[in-house]
Amino acid sequence: MATYAIGDVQGCFSSLEKLVETIRFDPGTDQLWFVGDLVNRGPDSVSVLRYVKGLGPAAVTVLGNHDLHLLAVGAGLVPPRQKDTFQDVLHAPDRDDLLEWLRRQPLLRQSDGLILLHAGLLPQWTVDQAAGYAAEVEHCLQSDEYHAFLQALYEDPTSTHWRDELAGVPRLVMITRVLTRLRICSMTGEMNLSFKQAPSEAPGGFFPWFEVPVRKSAHATIICGHWAALGLYLTPTIMAVDSGCVWGRQLTAVRLEDRRVYQTACPR
Repeated sequence: MATYAIGDVQGCFSSLEKLVETIRFDPGTDQLWFVGDLVNRGPDSVSVLRYVKGLGPAAVTVLGNHDLHLLAVGAGLVPPRQKDTFQDVLHAPDRDDLLEWLRRQPLLRQSDGLILLHAGLLPQWTVDQAAGYAAEVEHCLQSDEYHAFLQALYEDPTSTHWRDELAGVPRLVMITRVLTRLRICSMTGEMNLSFKQAPSEAPGGFFPWFEVPVRKSAHATIICGHWAALGLYLTPTIMAVDSGCVWGRQLTAVRLEDRRVYQTACPR
């Protein structure tokens, strides 16, 4: 049995097919861990969703910002953006089943000391706190009250700092922005959510979230994606596996048992 962490697929189904063929994936014995952003910007989001959903327990995934955006558009809460390419999902005969399945995916998973999430964690959050915060969002998203939460994700942030006393929808939105959009932050946890460049270009006082020295989750091994400009980045406790497939680079799988890296080239 082998477990593979796979980077942001973003609708690049042909690349995913090549990658699972390369690793000789056996859904009867192996498992795929997806870091989120299954959809959007690539050409075949609907096939990616159908494939991952169809694997059942052989695949686990967490929600990324593009997945949440698809849910918001699918619910009629916001219009699609010019660069969105998930219209194939919206017009599919099984769209309701696919969107319902996606809405019931978590934002964070823990298993055997490994943490799977899309983007990052604030330095003041412990792993247990982050898991509790993620569960709050998941409870709302999987309830009948999820529309107000999804719509609030599109409001301009009133703060870039986490506060424990946050409550209601603003609290859920802040948690979601951390888990699905964070790349850099300050020593005190101030977030810069517009930054997308390489770590060397971070503005003064900001660091990759995993390099903040006082980070309370530093003891955990975290598997994430979201940061294509960072590329494949492996340390003893960080596995960042977004290698920019949708930008014409590679789709990456890391075998968790021995950290062997597999990659397939992706057309732009």
